[in-house]
Amino acid sequence: MSVRKKSRIERLLSFNQHRKRFGAGKASSALLNNEFSALKARYIEGTTPDYTHGAEKDVEQHLLNLREEFAGQPELLYVHASLIVLIRREYKVDEHFQQFTKLWETEKDWLCSQLNTRWLVSAADTFADYSDNPTERALALSASLLANTVKMQETERYLQGTETVPDNAERLAQLTSKRVDLFDGTSAFAVGTDDTLRNMRWRIDSISALHSTGSLVAEIFNRLQHQDTVYQRFRQRHTRDKTRWW
Repeated sequence: MSVRKKSRIERLLSFNQHRKRFGAGKASSALLNNEFSALKARYIEGTTPDYTHGAEKDVEQHLLNLREEFAGQPELLYVHASLIVLIRREYKVDEHFQQFTKLWETEKDWLCSQLNTRWLVSAADTFADYSDNPTERALALSASLLANTVKMQETERYLQGTETVPDNAERLAQLTSKRVDLFDGTSAFAVGTDDTLRNMRWRIDSISALHSTGSLVAEIFNRLQHQDTVYQRFRQRHTRDKTRWW
């Protein structure tokens, strides 16, 4: 059985949860009611991003560290990340989620083009956790599932040191000539010709128009075709044009 998520009362009584919000008031006052257009035009000092690993208990220090991740980038990207941090630390959640939602409604296309995949997934997780719209939550969870599944697969590839292992010619011949069982009735992808991903792409395109969070699914799926992921590698192996998915 998986570890149970703490109840709202348990989180309310947790000193650790309160400690994570120390300094949140100062951070919050600097985020709310800013003009998005002005924040897009203002750039954070520095040229080389310094990615955080883990999180400081003190939210003010955590946000200072996080700011380094957006060196040389528009201030609005940092504001977006800061809103997510304050929401997850349960500080004035309704107020900050309203601002977060307004930001996505106003700047959806810009955010999709500017945020890296890490923060697209964080945005999706935030919608999945806090939205009261079932469609929005479902689409957001789809985006997160897609990215995290590929993350697990790529991590296993790194763990096993298989990045440079070439395709097995005998198995490639099997995959292109017959059904190969994988698990629980699922068969392997028919390398070079399979229409599974093309059909999935059509479904993604169809649902992405339902809500702004659908854009997260479409954007993440598109990026996976252009980064060193299992999607890009199968794209490079594909041969049948009418079943291509990119």
